[in-house]
Amino acid sequence: MDNTPQAAARAAQDSTAFRVAARIGYIVLGILHLVIGGIAISIATGGGGEADQGGAMEQIGKAPLGVFVLWLIVLGLVALAGWQVAEALLERDPDTKKKWGHRAKYIGTALIYLAIAGTALVYALGGQSDSSESTQTFSAQLMSTGPGVVLVAVIGLGVAAIGVAFIFRGATRAFEKHLDLPDNPARRGIVTFGVVGYIAKGIAVGITGILFIAAALTHDPETAGGLDAALHTLAELPFGPVILWIVGAGLALYGVFCFARARYARM
Repeated sequence: MDNTPQAAARAAQDSTAFRVAARIGYIVLGILHLVIGGIAISIATGGGGEADQGGAMEQIGKAPLGVFVLWLIVLGLVALAGWQVAEALLERDPDTKKKWGHRAKYIGTALIYLAIAGTALVYALGGQSDSSESTQTFSAQLMSTGPGVVLVAVIGLGVAAIGVAFIFRGATRAFEKHLDLPDNPARRGIVTFGVVGYIAKGIAVGITGILFIAAALTHDPETAGGLDAALHTLAELPFGPVILWIVGAGLALYGVFCFARARYARM
């Protein structure tokens, strides 16, 4: 009997229940981005709210059956993280360099999904989380150490690079190769939602990275912030509310794309 991690990963991916749970993960990602996009649009039009995962969880928790949805988010994202780990273990690219690059991407994505699932778990259990304050505290603790300023700058560069990668993936439609899209008019709409959604998310993530870099350059940890801080920064730019409205709408479209991804992702 094969008890290797690869065999376990293969068995997991052959499980219909696991595959369905992972697809649910894409659905809950869609819900989160719809809510975050809606909050961003609210901020652009003079409203309030935190346009990040914590703010989205808070809004979901207040809705009817909100706690149930929060637990569904936890389940779906943990399953989706597990699927990413299985993909990393089973990476079959013959090019060794590409293989390890793909594995790093899968593991990194899994960690992000687990972090969001952790936030959902906190709210499902009745707690709260301030991601911007946590980010600033984390930055302050890092910057209090010798190489901390450099580490904060490196984190910022890494996050900004992820943002650029999202923009590139959207602009080049690279995400299509991971989908089995139908040959009908719906295909064009799904691809359009993907292009706009990826670019909008890339802009938001990229600005988050820039805030980390600015915190390192100014030695001010309060400059650092998460997605909410990035979107509020957009609102302060010339024509900021218009830009933020467009990005918020793009994030909502990315949410719609995630629904399509749940149906058509290659799994």
